[in-house]
Amino acid sequence: MTDVIADLGPVFLGSRLKRLAERFQGSAARIIADAGLPVQPSHMPLLTALASGPTTVGQLVDMVGTSQPGITRSVGQLVALGLVTSERGTDQRERRLSLTGAGERVMTQSRALIWPRVEAAVGDLCASVSGGFLEQVAALEAALTAEPLESRVARAPRPKLSLVEYDDSLAPLFHDLNAEWIAAMFSLEPTDRDVLENPRTRIIEPGGAILFVEVEGLGVVGTCALQKTGEGRFELTKMAVRDSARGMKAGAFLLKAMLDRAAAMDVRELYLLSNRRCAAAVHLYEKAGFRHDPEIMARYGARYERCDVAMRYHGPLGTAGNA
Repeated sequence: MTDVIADLGPVFLGSRLKRLAERFQGSAARIIADAGLPVQPSHMPLLTALASGPTTVGQLVDMVGTSQPGITRSVGQLVALGLVTSERGTDQRERRLSLTGAGERVMTQSRALIWPRVEAAVGDLCASVSGGFLEQVAALEAALTAEPLESRVARAPRPKLSLVEYDDSLAPLFHDLNAEWIAAMFSLEPTDRDVLENPRTRIIEPGGAILFVEVEGLGVVGTCALQKTGEGRFELTKMAVRDSARGMKAGAFLLKAMLDRAAAMDVRELYLLSNRRCAAAVHLYEKAGFRHDPEIMARYGARYERCDVAMRYHGPLGTAGNA
């Protein structure tokens, strides 16, 4: 089939570049969605500009080079998403825009998890073209038809995950990582407070273990514990991974490490307690080899008011795979 826009070359250059830009934007939207971020590609330049400090709409227009109506519309969307705040400045006619904590987290995730991989993928894509400008555009179009940008990004190396062993300096982080998600979904119970406020005496000293997962560029984003509850019997507990690590498989990495640790400790029975609302976590446990178990529920379920899921590990300890 004839490509009218490509065949007329310079005549439809603007339309052709717009078409090429739309392909990049479409891929960018899918890459951002896969990372679990609630924004669109058009929002990213605004968030990047605001990351340098409070800014007015007029300043954003100059920094981004987009029309004021478009900037105002995008800012309204970011405010509605809770990523930007808008407050009156010293001049009552202008408003000062700033990133919220959630907006700062989106920028942290983008810089660490998305930008390096997109930069590598685009660099590889552009390195494959040569010739005059229109030939380069044609080569880019052909290359994107052969493999979309999001597929190239998926092949780019992800930030490195590494394990961090517990020491007392990390006790506050162990507390906060867990308290954040528990308080957001349920409420902290006495058992939670006892364990989170006394990790050494309640977990480490009786013979348990606590591990953390660190993501390159993001720092420590998750933790998990093995708590001894009897001779050869342990509970997998207090597993928490921040939303900033979504898409990094940090939870699967941490869970595999804990199962390997359980094997090294000669754990004979391993179980966990959870809640159906934690659907992603329960699915992860099922993939790793945990099975729903009414006996475990009867024996331990009363420990937490929120517990309506009890599981026992049936896989071969130490060979849990990548979950």
